[in-house]
Amino acid sequence: MAAFALDNVKAYEEIRRLNQNLSEETLYYKEEHLQTLHFEDIVGESPEIKHVLAQVDQVTETDATVMIIGETGCGKELVARAIHRHSRRKDKPFIKVNCSALPESLIPSELFGHEKGSFTGATQRRLGRFELANGGTLFLDEIGEISQDIQVRLLRVLQNGEFERVGGSETLRSDFRLVVATNRNLEKDVKTQKFRADLYYRLAVFPIHVPPLRERTGDIPLLAYYFLKIYSQKRGKNFSKIPHAEIDKLLHYDWPGNVRELENIIERGTILNTGPLFRVPELGSTQKDFAADRDGMTLMENERRHILWALQQTNWKVRGKGGAAELLNIPPSTLAFRMNKLGIRRPKGASHSAPEA
Repeated sequence: MAAFALDNVKAYEEIRRLNQNLSEETLYYKEEHLQTLHFEDIVGESPEIKHVLAQVDQVTETDATVMIIGETGCGKELVARAIHRHSRRKDKPFIKVNCSALPESLIPSELFGHEKGSFTGATQRRLGRFELANGGTLFLDEIGEISQDIQVRLLRVLQNGEFERVGGSETLRSDFRLVVATNRNLEKDVKTQKFRADLYYRLAVFPIHVPPLRERTGDIPLLAYYFLKIYSQKRGKNFSKIPHAEIDKLLHYDWPGNVRELENIIERGTILNTGPLFRVPELGSTQKDFAADRDGMTLMENERRHILWALQQTNWKVRGKGGAAELLNIPPSTLAFRMNKLGIRRPKGASHSAPEA
């Protein structure tokens, strides 16, 4: 009788554990669904973007690790989602982790999960992204931002597929396809020992370089009309066309924020215009200065310039409507984290709240 009761207790605990796992997975997938991108396919007909699409087509049916390289805002996540959507794992989860948006102390818990009581505030067990991605695709964005310690732990997972939750001793396994993205020159970081060479070569099995918008200007009209259709419907407005003179403005702009900035410009224009002709809003007078010094800059310096440009455009407003975070299409917490990491401080006299100089 005692043995029967013990079996019942064990069965109950197992059912409770499975229900908890299911609840965590359901919550995560619901949140991920809410972050679905505005567009489902990569828009463009230029030779540059066709080359990217050809590479996506080549790698989708394999389980090879893919490294997507490109500037901020050029569509790296869109490429990652396209790889997943056309793979044999398409009916399984696509799990995204933005490595640059997480404090280093939280990354182990985010990736590996944690056990109840493993640290202050760990009131219950939490599944990590490795577990949630089982059967599907794990997308690690801004992989170049992780510390040496996390690099070592990630390397172990890639080598033998095993890991433990923070505070746990049970060895776990997960079957996922790994896609990573970076706006950094990781080959240079390997030479300066900022990034482990053994991890780099495991990640760069199939590199895909996504060109910046200034190198695929032939796609600008297509993208402009694509975003115009989306946001005119959203605003309940009707725009018949974008005049040639307005298209020329878009073609002669340098687009430091790439496709993401173009989308923001078109959205802003649908707010400011009544129609039926679409007029391009002010693009700013600093774009040529931004472009002039681009050659020779590191990607981190380029990112710093990009953030400073957005802050100047918004008079150093970080959060809320019309703020730099909205212009860059990133969460305010991510922008604040990047500003702190890049040493960006609000100059005295700027009217909106940001880290003081």
